[in-house]
Parts: sequence; C-alpha cells; structure tokens
Amino acid sequence: MTIRLHHVAGARSFRTIWLLHEMGLDFEIVHHSFFDRSMRSPDFLALSPAGRVPALEIDGRVLFESGAITEYLVETRPGCGLGRFPGEAERVEWLEWLHFAETIGQHLAILTQQHIVLREDWMRSPTVMRLEARRLEKTFEVIERVVTRHDWLLPSGFSAVDTNIGYGLHVGRRFVPPGLLPGVAAYYERLAARPAFSRALADDGPPEIYRRDFYEAPDG
Repeated sequence: MTIRLHHVAGARSFRTIWLLHEMGLDFEIVHHSFFDRSMRSPDFLALSPAGRVPALEIDGRVLFESGAITEYLVETRPGCGLGRFPGEAERVEWLEWLHFAETIGQHLAILTQQHIVLREDWMRSPTVMRLEARRLEKTFEVIERVVTRHDWLLPSGFSAVDTNIGYGLHVGRRFVPPGLLPGVAAYYERLAARPAFSRALADDGPPEIYRRDFYEAPDG
C-alpha cells in the first residue's frame, strides 16, 4: 500500500518527509498551499479535521499530528533504529524531546502569524514579536546545553527526535540569529549534512510560507 504524505512547503510536514527519508521508505507527496484555502475543502478535512498538514495516509489509516506520526512510524517499523522503546534506557529522554518539539512549534506558530499571516502592519504587535523570539531563543538554549556534550540529542546517537527538533531549528533560524548559540549552530550543520535532510529539502517545494532568510521585529 502506498504511503502518501500531504505537505505544505516549510510546514511541520517537513518533519515527516525528513523522517521518511531517514527510514528509507518509499512514499509520495501531495503538495498543498497554505494560502488558497484548499485545505478547507471537505475532502481534505476528512483527512485532517483541523485543515492542516501533515496528513499521512499509511497502513489503511490517516494520521494528522506530526509527533504522533513520528511515534507511529518508529514503533511500526522498529528496524529503522530511530525510536527508543519502553524499557530502553533513553526512552524518557526520547519522549521528552519529541514533545519539546511542540513547545518550539508553538513559539514558531506565533511568530509565523505575527510576521507572515497577519498581512497588515496594524494587526501585528512588535512586543509579541520580540517576546516570542526571546522565548524561542530560550528553547534553543535548552538544546545548546545538550548538543555541546554530544553530537545528537541522545548520547547513543541520531534518532527520530532529531528530525522533529531539527525542523524547529530549520525554521527558527529565521527568527533567532543563527550564530547566537554556537553549539546549536554546529548541531544544525550536522543535521543539514545528512543525506536524508538534503532529500527532504529537494522534496519540500518552492517556498510557500517563509520567503525571507530572517524576520526581525520592528522597533516600537
């Protein structure tokens, strides 16, 4: 049965593209637009009730939360070696990072709304922009403390949580200066050097959401 991923360029579904490539799985991508309301159609809402991506058609079911997709993929295909399972020494840390990716995602969502989704300047809040950028930076500081001790988030090596956290860094570098935290910058370079990351970038599609290299909060 074909694995089919519904995706918007630059969105959280990039996590799933990257992980599928890391696992060496064959899949097809259905590209959608963030702005044309096509994800509000009845057909798409039947796949993803919130009208968002990812939506992954796999094994006769549809999953629409990227963290749950990560957990499902590594648990149903454990031979990939990218999960950490109950009873294993790093299970708790693996779960912590999996869910910490959502904390990062919340700050990214607010920054994306403020800088990109709200089209008129009067709708935006420079205060919110600066506050959320600082909060995002604090989450990066958590990563910094870990990746200065070992190459990946877990001492044993690369795992699926590196793709989820790595996506947060991939987008977050547009809101937090990349050179601010040298350990995070080096970690991102290691992630970007992975062949699966390069393949995911090639599959991502033309920029749909993030069209600038950096979004800076205005003064005032």
